[in-house]
Amino acid sequence: MAKTTSKSAKIPSGWEDYFVNSTRMTDRFCEEHLNREYADLARHAVAALCRKRPSPLSSGNPQTWACAVLYALGQVNFLSDKSQKPYMAMAELCGHFGIAPSTGSNKAKLVRDALGIRQFDHKWTLPSRLADSPTAWLIQWNGLIVDARQLPPALQEIAVQKGLIPYVCEQK
Repeated sequence: MAKTTSKSAKIPSGWEDYFVNSTRMTDRFCEEHLNREYADLARHAVAALCRKRPSPLSSGNPQTWACAVLYALGQVNFLSDKSQKPYMAMAELCGHFGIAPSTGSNKAKLVRDALGIRQFDHKWTLPSRLADSPTAWLIQWNGLIVDARQLPPALQEIAVQKGLIPYVCEQK
């Protein structure tokens, strides 16, 4: 599969310390409780939030925002679904960061809104889950909903460029 990514870890001047401190928290948490994929997505999310103008990160506790980023990513990736690996209840996630679940939920909504994250969002889905995620591949083409993996590679390339699908799939 020819994978492409538009995620950037570029940090604006003046935000480097915030990025380092926040990602240190998310990296440590992911290493202890989740996995490397969550850590990588969290790094990209924190970087994207640092680039926002105005950045929601400019006010509030960095620990709260670190939790909110992981909470938002956990929602997209069904972290609180017991059938998933890794699994963690959102209240437990918040507890590890020492914040109330309501605060975690409210700040996670701000993260989702700031980054345009929505349920089944292929841009924020764990890479290991993309190939098996049917919703990541459903697009409207010529008025019909189709599985983009069934389109010719040239059309898949267009869909990738438009941000509709995560990458071009090899034809079987």
